Amino acid sequence: MTATDDGGADGTAAEHADGGFRSGFVTLTGRPNVGKSTLLNQMLDTKVSIVSDKSQTTRHQIRGVLNRDDAQIVFVDTPGVSKPRSALGSRLNESAAAARSGVDVVCLVLDARSGVGRGDRFLAEQLNPATTVAVLNKVDGMKPEAIAAQLAVAAELDLAAYFPVSAFTGRGVKPLVDHLLGLMPEGPQWYPGDQVTDMPEPLWVAELVREQLLHVTRQEVPHSVATRVTEWEWPRIRVEILVERDSQKGIVIGKGGQVLKDVGTRVRRQLPAGAFIELFVTVDPGWQHDPAAVERLGY
Repeated sequence: MTATDDGGADGTAAEHADGGFRSGFVTLTGRPNVGKSTLLNQMLDTKVSIVSDKSQTTRHQIRGVLNRDDAQIVFVDTPGVSKPRSALGSRLNESAAAARSGVDVVCLVLDARSGVGRGDRFLAEQLNPATTVAVLNKVDGMKPEAIAAQLAVAAELDLAAYFPVSAFTGRGVKPLVDHLLGLMPEGPQWYPGDQVTDMPEPLWVAELVREQLLHVTRQEVPHSVATRVTEWEWPRIRVEILVERDSQKGIVIGKGGQVLKDVGTRVRRQLPAGAFIELFVTVDPGWQHDPAAVERLGY
């Protein structure tokens, strides 16, 4: 994996190359809902990846850049790995697998509360133990002896290192980041020192809309919802919301359009002042089971 695969900052790649600068790529992988995106945001101390308690929230490889005076880590957040039940699920698993190839370190994120399960072990078997760090997330509220017990179980995976953390509170995150920085080899500065992500703005806004839909609707529609920006004439942004059934369209719109109003308000709060968000809903039957539709939507 290189920064130039998707238009990384070629002009900065040569900087620091001979000055002892260290850099590398770290992929965050794991099953759905283990907190990969929350962990990424916590490590960067800024929001670059959307979060919710729904599976398949992360659908793209999201890159976040951690900058230090003498080092840079490019983190890659990936979709949760699970048994695919649709063309979308298969594509997300493929994306997650691709992001684990060619990186310096893989962080296998585990849910310390639910423990290490068969899916976690299956995923660990696909990784290189020598370059994989186990991150036991969600330790906030757990007693020390419970954390120790989960660490002992995780140790059976025979990975390179183990870190108990709380991505929500930040507990244990700094030692993890320090460890990862120490693993970075000498290398170039892939991105400018003030850049924290390479996500295009239209994709970021579309993801914000989907995130807020998941928070507001609280209904069984997350897998059936997709979002994309169809018009961008700043400050006016038009975002299409795709669902699979008319019944889902009603849920997303809400009585008197209230859901869309709430979502638009929540999104605008996270954008520069003056942004105007226009949301509209389209029914595309069975889109997540249609490989061509999945490809068309950018997954």
